[in-house]
Amino acid sequence: MAYIQSHKHAPDQQPRFKRSAAFTALALAVPGVALAQQEQTLSTVSVTAETETFKADTAASTKYTAPLVDTPKTLTVITKEVLQQTNATTLQDALRTTPGITFGMGEGGTPAGDIPIIRGFKSEANFFIDGLRDPSSQSRDMFAVEQVDVTKGPDSAYSGGGAVGGSINLSTKNARLGNFGDASIGVGTANYKRATADINRQIGDHMAARLSLMKEDSDVAGRDAVWNKKDGVAASLAAGLGTPTRASLSVYHYQTEGLPDYGIPYNNPIAKYATVAQGTGGSTATTPPTVAPTLNPTAVAKNGDGGPLGVNRNNFYGLVNRDFSRTEVNSQTLKLEHDINDKWTVRNSTRFTQTKNDYVVTNPGDSNASIVTGTTLPRSSKNRNSTSDSVINATELVGEFFTGDIKHNIATGIEFMHNEVDSRGYTVTGASNANIQNPNPNDPWTGTVTRNTAGTYTRTASRGIYVFDTLTLNKQWLLNLGLRDDEFRTSLDGYTTNGTKSTTVPLQSRSSFTSYQAGVVFKPKDNGSIYANYATAANPSGITASDGSDNLSLTNKDLEPEEVRSVELGTKWNLFNNKLALTGAVFNIEKSNAKISLDANTMATVGKQRINGYELGFAGNLTDKWQVTGGYTYMDSELVEPGPSYWSKSGTNWRYNANAENKGNKVPNTPEHSFSVWTSYRILPQLTIGGGAYYVSKVYGDAANTKWVPSYWRADAMATYQVDKNLSLRLNVQNLFDEVYYDKAYASHMVSVAPGRQAILTANYKF
Repeated sequence: MAYIQSHKHAPDQQPRFKRSAAFTALALAVPGVALAQQEQTLSTVSVTAETETFKADTAASTKYTAPLVDTPKTLTVITKEVLQQTNATTLQDALRTTPGITFGMGEGGTPAGDIPIIRGFKSEANFFIDGLRDPSSQSRDMFAVEQVDVTKGPDSAYSGGGAVGGSINLSTKNARLGNFGDASIGVGTANYKRATADINRQIGDHMAARLSLMKEDSDVAGRDAVWNKKDGVAASLAAGLGTPTRASLSVYHYQTEGLPDYGIPYNNPIAKYATVAQGTGGSTATTPPTVAPTLNPTAVAKNGDGGPLGVNRNNFYGLVNRDFSRTEVNSQTLKLEHDINDKWTVRNSTRFTQTKNDYVVTNPGDSNASIVTGTTLPRSSKNRNSTSDSVINATELVGEFFTGDIKHNIATGIEFMHNEVDSRGYTVTGASNANIQNPNPNDPWTGTVTRNTAGTYTRTASRGIYVFDTLTLNKQWLLNLGLRDDEFRTSLDGYTTNGTKSTTVPLQSRSSFTSYQAGVVFKPKDNGSIYANYATAANPSGITASDGSDNLSLTNKDLEPEEVRSVELGTKWNLFNNKLALTGAVFNIEKSNAKISLDANTMATVGKQRINGYELGFAGNLTDKWQVTGGYTYMDSELVEPGPSYWSKSGTNWRYNANAENKGNKVPNTPEHSFSVWTSYRILPQLTIGGGAYYVSKVYGDAANTKWVPSYWRADAMATYQVDKNLSLRLNVQNLFDEVYYDKAYASHMVSVAPGRQAILTANYKF
């Protein structure tokens, strides 16, 4: 194992948010298509809908050198048909259809954005777009995505550092041979309006271009004042299609504006142990108290049970006149491929990405005692203004060969990435209180929001070399091997914009680590497999590069990467003439050297966490008319070694951190039970109906298991009417029974309130 390092510096650059003519044309053109269709006579139309499938046979990444049925690992593929039928417009919408995944909340230091938690471990640093790592904090839209692959369980051999819970790969809409296109416009409750278009044109024997557009303007059902606007453009040009040498260039632009929402407070704002004033019990500014910790009298009075505060679901504690959120993502990708012969292909991909995340948001403030003793709470703010610039280059060789009677399917390659993050937030002035039971988002506010004069600049660089081999020993036995070696360096520096000297202590860290996986596959039948797999993962300090929850600090810069290993036993079967996939697996995951705080200034990798569980999955067609996808996951999680208790400085007081009391508790954001199912049935040649049911059991937000959100069921419904071979109408009702539930649990402060019931009618036109 190894060590780590860091640096920082930065320019002042505010994101620019603009509306392009393309978006305006889309908004005008798509409604025109739908209106023109109203003149047709619907009663005489007779069509036969194409058979759709929720089942995929292979993963998008070529690192998986065997079909899914022969891959000794849990890997869920969410196909474009599932994305369309469920009207999944965000990543969280898409991942709802597979169990075992929850989402975390950002705040200020941990930025707002997509924070998926797979099998109990955060995977925010392990997003991939077409196989290339996609760093930075952002909330991803599905308008340019055709397929989502979710790898569950430690997979650093495939994904590199940070993949302790799994990884997510999004496959985008790239240019291909042929002419096709579709456009859609959706309207719904909560002022929902969304238009998209996807156009592919072949412009020569071996060349094609593709353009995807999106524009959305909507509120959030069941949440007062919250709104979102989104614009997106994705374009690609490919040459050499159908020939041994191919090249493609793609560009992507996505921007959002909105009023951010941090939900409602927990009903347990008072710490269990009383703070000790400075000087009390012999404490000084640098020396912790020598007195024994005493219980907080208010906590003894049990002011709350730790769940969400019992207020109306609509309650929004933010300020319309202060809070805002703006994000922007721009990327350019160049991909070159060459078939050396009919067995071997070499490819090289390079991507440049810039991401901006800019917001001021209200923290509902559960840490304030006024929630218990009064009727108002202070609208404290969290904020961020950061820019992430990254470049990644990957070269890969894939192919097959024989050694005697043993067939080898090989993927080997090398990846380089450089990422720079400039983070310089805001100073927010002006006080405002919210009525706990009836907050008014339009309350007056006379403060100011100004950029800080001090910021940080983080630079990370990584290199990964890997090789994967599926060895077909004979018709019944396969061996799946993978090995990856990584180097990871990060540095952090402070800077100022007013000529003063930065007070930030420069940090540097460097580590190297090797990850591997080995799986044995037994095939009793051609359409099935039974497997055993062992895999490892590593998590170096600073993996999120000051743009997530695992950032470089004085306490972790010299630590070796955390180590995770997993054992998985499973089986996979393709039934009904390869139309339905059934999977089942039992797994054990252990993080043997988790980072824990020994005291206020010392961290060590001596903690231990364990998750045991099993997962069942299904995807595909039961009949030509009936599709289904989903699964069930059980997880028994435990904080085996949470670390010692200690005193830490909190302002002018000392606070007791009772870590040792957490021994045996559940791992945060790890539900014991989670279930999902989506199904659709074509009851008439023109009419398909469908629906989904989702369940997540109680989830704890903190290691002490004192903050939690209750279990919930959610149901969705869908109906699609095929007007003719080109035009279809789809009605989606999300959260059909208007269930009040909470979909994210923060470690302190607040919980995220899930949207209420929303009905959306979408017209889709294919051409």
